[in-house]
Amino acid sequence: MYKCSVCGKCCVSNRDLAKHRQRHSGEKLFECTVCSKRFRESGSLVVHSRIHSGEKPYKCHVCDKTFIRSGSLGQHMRVHTGDRPYKCSLCNKGFTQSSNLQRHKRHVHSNSRPYECPFCGKLFKTNIELKQHVRIHSDSKPYSCRHCSGRFRQRKQLKTHLLKLHNEGTWFTCNICQKKCATKINLKHHLIRHEDVKPYVCSECPKCFYTAHELTSHQLVHSDYKQFCCGLCGKDFKRKYNVKPHFKRCFAKLGYTDAWANLCCD
Repeated sequence: MYKCSVCGKCCVSNRDLAKHRQRHSGEKLFECTVCSKRFRESGSLVVHSRIHSGEKPYKCHVCDKTFIRSGSLGQHMRVHTGDRPYKCSLCNKGFTQSSNLQRHKRHVHSNSRPYECPFCGKLFKTNIELKQHVRIHSDSKPYSCRHCSGRFRQRKQLKTHLLKLHNEGTWFTCNICQKKCATKINLKHHLIRHEDVKPYVCSECPKCFYTAHELTSHQLVHSDYKQFCCGLCGKDFKRKYNVKPHFKRCFAKLGYTDAWANLCCD
């Protein structure tokens, strides 16, 4: 046995020990010739290279979907088998991946919001949600339509725009009522309504909801937090849709037109 002098781990060969020591040193000997990203192991570089080449050697024998990694194929097969080995200890909902379970716990069962907006102080559960929110303040719209001048803050908004206005992309169709959805997550939420399953439970009252968004919206009832503010009179609101009509009334009192009020609310 070969023992690591740093952490005491034992390896069966000197070669395995040399690989293990790279984790302590941070040394990455293998470099991608396309993007220069570096890796500790040659196998990791081989898998990464498939991103540039488009190679997806692992194919599902049920739906012919292909994957870069064998592990991704294994996770995908649970979609066909119905196997959901990762169970939530709070609501018993099952997931095909442990990462999805952890995300579910953060979004549904945790009230922790560690990410704060530096502009308005609004709090978020994930860094991704914060980044998307900050674009409102910076007016950043990084996703542009190739057919027209439309620009969007989120990729899903661009995808919906391409489908509805330019007929580009693929609709997701419900196999029960044939309703078409612009995104896969919208179809998923739609199918839950057919099953009449409400997996999102409020921690403050017995009410249950179909989606995390519905639960988040409901939880404002139990909170005094008012994240939306009228820029004219300073009045605070819990919900965004309550601000716009109030804002228009404030503009009317000052003698401005409805068109100008609409422009400022967008």
